Amino acid sequence: MDSSGQNSTSTPSTRGKTDPAWEHVTEGRAHDGKKTFTCLYCGKITKGGGINRMKQHLAGKSGEVRPCKKVPADIRFRMEECLKAIREKKRPSEEAYEQSIPYGLGIYQFEGDIGYDDDDDEVEEIIFQKNKGISINEGGDSGNKKKAAMTQKKKGKAPSNIGHYFATRTTVGSQPTIKSALAGKQAVRKAHMIAAKFFYDACIPLNAVNSIYFQPMFDAAIAIGAGYKVPTYHQFRVPLLQDLKKELELFIATLRTTWADTGCTIMGDGWSDRRHRTLINFLVYCPRGITFVKSVDASDAVKDAQLLFKLFQEIIEWVGVSNVVHMVTDNGANYVAAGRLINETCMTINWSPCAAHCLNLILGEISKMTHIHDLAIRASKVTRYVYNRLWLVAWLRKRKGWAKIVRPGATHFATTFIALHSTHKHMHDLKALVTSKDFVDSRYAKEKKAKEIIAIILDNKFWNDCLIIDKIVEPLMRLLRIVDGDVKPSMGYVYEGIYRARIGIKKVFLNKRRLYKLYTDILKQRWDNQLRKNIHAAAYWLNPAFQYDQVSFCRKPEVMSSFLDLVDTKATCSKTKLLDESRLYRDRLESFGRELALTTCKTTQPEKEDPPLLDYDELEQMLNEDGSTPQSKRQCNRPQDDGDDDAILEIGDDIDLECFGNTNIIDEPNAQDGRDDSENNEDENEDDWLTRGLSRN
Repeated sequence: MDSSGQNSTSTPSTRGKTDPAWEHVTEGRAHDGKKTFTCLYCGKITKGGGINRMKQHLAGKSGEVRPCKKVPADIRFRMEECLKAIREKKRPSEEAYEQSIPYGLGIYQFEGDIGYDDDDDEVEEIIFQKNKGISINEGGDSGNKKKAAMTQKKKGKAPSNIGHYFATRTTVGSQPTIKSALAGKQAVRKAHMIAAKFFYDACIPLNAVNSIYFQPMFDAAIAIGAGYKVPTYHQFRVPLLQDLKKELELFIATLRTTWADTGCTIMGDGWSDRRHRTLINFLVYCPRGITFVKSVDASDAVKDAQLLFKLFQEIIEWVGVSNVVHMVTDNGANYVAAGRLINETCMTINWSPCAAHCLNLILGEISKMTHIHDLAIRASKVTRYVYNRLWLVAWLRKRKGWAKIVRPGATHFATTFIALHSTHKHMHDLKALVTSKDFVDSRYAKEKKAKEIIAIILDNKFWNDCLIIDKIVEPLMRLLRIVDGDVKPSMGYVYEGIYRARIGIKKVFLNKRRLYKLYTDILKQRWDNQLRKNIHAAAYWLNPAFQYDQVSFCRKPEVMSSFLDLVDTKATCSKTKLLDESRLYRDRLESFGRELALTTCKTTQPEKEDPPLLDYDELEQMLNEDGSTPQSKRQCNRPQDDGDDDAILEIGDDIDLECFGNTNIIDEPNAQDGRDDSENNEDENEDDWLTRGLSRN
């Protein structure tokens, strides 16, 4: 019987129907001839779309069709698995399609400026064949497909590095990509929240976002695409760590060429960890950065000069004797003895103690003075009393501009003076606290300890002493900040910084020798016995920030003599050529005489590829601010500034400098008649200790 002529509105058609969804759908035709699909569970009838749309209906996927609410759970799960299998099957073809057209078919895929290489030496035309699941439809229902032949040509030129000359899209102030510009606020917030959840869940310190690798990590993931999977725990722990070690070894190998070209400095840092192990870290510095070499556990060894000398000798031989210009170590007696052995064995290497450690020792001796020690104890009592009572802290936080008071540290001497400076900054807040009605009426004012704290806070001499000691150590603290920084080399500032620190101390006491001598003697002793070396004066002479400063450059013979001594004893190249070039530099001849060289001598450092975070002007300003630097001309004998001290100092006229500390330490005859001791002949050439004996080092 021929059934072809029958016109049924709902007839099951299973011929060639292998999709499992046909078991739950019936196929028919509407009156207009279009195919219809009817769900066996809810009776939903759809026109067009094929079985895939009905599969989404049965799986409960909203979007193209309304989900079925009556389908059994097992059938829904089966349909979901079928859709998932289809997506997995299509993924390779979709990835190949995205790679073949990096700019995509719409604005949402325009990512050509994120993560793609700038190599323009390969041009590809790719055919998109229908039988491979990749097609481009044009003309709506016409179904016409365009096909192009695949060709690939490679040119023999090197990859382009033009991207190195432009900032990446993720740098601050760069132009956003089209995709990121069109992204909604909700999408951006969602990405931010996911990153925040990761940080909070893993208890990662928030300063990790300041890592130079933080943003590139996201850039690399975006360049791969949405299917990127992060490394596993094992990959982080073993293979990636090994690969990074190899990468660092290659990087250090490239640095060796820099060591040979520019020379380097070896630094030996001894310290003790929490397990009380004595460790010695060895680092190598060159203009391209600092490299960690190795760490030695010397806990079970006698750390005498011979042992340290052998350790230093191994590092020197590994780096190369001809590549080492300078060696910096700790200030201990054993390190000093080892440094002398290095000078005797390796004639071309300059040894000097750590300038930061020397300055810390100077601050340590000043902090041990009786009147300063007592002042620090009184300030510590105030901070402890306040921070042990939450109500007082809450009251102070309501004050405008309130910031936390820094408390003295147990080991770092500088923190004592930082704490005194911080306490003095909160003088008005603390006075307002103890005189407020809220405090007077509270139970805290009736405590036994409160009487002592109130007396300290309302004592004007306490605050005057804090201000004076802050001004005394301020030039030393500024110099410590310079030599202890990692931004740029500080050797060229040590010699000038010591001089300016001494002048700053003298100006605090209005050049009265019997008042400042106790502090300048400490500075002089450490400079003479520990820190002062020929290399400091030579670095000062070679620093263009000072050499080309006609107003304040020191022209004492000892400075030039130190430079010539280094040339005579340490130089390995042609000494005649070196002296000829130094003459061109000193007299500003040839290229040194250009206006560009003169204007950039304080702001440009040739060996730095990136702009420095601190330029010479900022470093100069650190030493110049608040009276730490004389403003007068300094010629051969560096006379003291006889200018207006009151204009330089920021200490009020009501502060009595005679009452600071013990004024009877130095009892001199001319101190009785009240004359300025700066006119004493004994102090006339006192600044000679800065350069005295430099030629002997």
